[in-house]
Amino acid sequence: MSKLHFIIATIITAALLSVGCNSNSTKPEQQQTKSDSVNVFILKKESFDKNMAFPGELIPYERSEIFAKVAGYINDLKVDIGDVVQKGQVLVTLDAPEMIANYAQASADVQTAKAKYLGSLDAYNRILNADKVPGTVATGEKERLKSQMQADSAALEATKSKLNNYAQLKDYLIIRAPFSGVVTQRNVDPGTLVGSANNKPMLVVESNSKLRLRLPVPEAYIAASPENGAISFTVDAYPGVQFAAKLSRKAGALNLVNRTESWEFIYDNTDRRLKSGMFANCTIRFKRSVPSFVMPSTSIVTNQEKRFVIRLTNGKAEWVDVRSGFALNDKTEIFGSLTEGDTIVLRGNDEIKPGKQMIPRIAK
Repeated sequence: MSKLHFIIATIITAALLSVGCNSNSTKPEQQQTKSDSVNVFILKKESFDKNMAFPGELIPYERSEIFAKVAGYINDLKVDIGDVVQKGQVLVTLDAPEMIANYAQASADVQTAKAKYLGSLDAYNRILNADKVPGTVATGEKERLKSQMQADSAALEATKSKLNNYAQLKDYLIIRAPFSGVVTQRNVDPGTLVGSANNKPMLVVESNSKLRLRLPVPEAYIAASPENGAISFTVDAYPGVQFAAKLSRKAGALNLVNRTESWEFIYDNTDRRLKSGMFANCTIRFKRSVPSFVMPSTSIVTNQEKRFVIRLTNGKAEWVDVRSGFALNDKTEIFGSLTEGDTIVLRGNDEIKPGKQMIPRIAK
């Protein structure tokens, strides 16, 4: 009986040892095949619009700084700041005695040259008539008078050209408005000596019945278009009042200093309510012409080397480089080598290395 008990005890002990060995041998294998699970979502394209705020500046539709072409003294200043002027209206008259004297001298020179030319022309015509009788006039004499007549004709044309030059300079003594607008600066008084060497303009004329609203738009937004090509803006001078302007033109190139493109909007300022030089707080409603990828901002990983998202392909992690577009609250528009239906990790970090086996779990 005791021998039977011994045999049974031996069999039980061996069975227990076998189970323990099998348990120890399978445990590492189970640990090796164990994978981490991670929340993911399925990437898709979305259509969206977004309101963006930009600082802007109102500038005149046209602006001209008036300088004197010739040196002289201001004889009569006919306008002051704030005056409304029309195109061609006289703004300033200058007094330049030396120029007037030069013009008079050039005019007298023309009369002298004309008289001399008429005399040589008459002499040449006479000798031509005399030359109709053979042997009356020497050939050398006829050629001399012809050369004299041609020289006097050239001298007359030269003096006329000089007179025209002084006449043009004389016209510069009367300065007119280049376009209709408002005089916004005046830096001279009657009696002031002015000329082309002056650093400051005599007057500044601005056309402000229309104003240009110029905005620096960041590179990420230049592919989008304002809804209906319009913009709304406010100015500090009129709190709570909304103004509207229409898109007129884009620069077509980026400013390499701040990576922005200048957009210009036109505001109808017929009532002259707004002034050039004002700063504007602008709001643009952007819309993409085609859908694009938008994902939670937590999915985008940025380190010292790159910006990327983590895509799971057959359960393995893959880093995909991306560029950011619009920021939409807790989401961000992105561009990269992605396709619709990709499985993207919801909360990415650079501890998830490429090739790591992950178990995707669709986030709710």
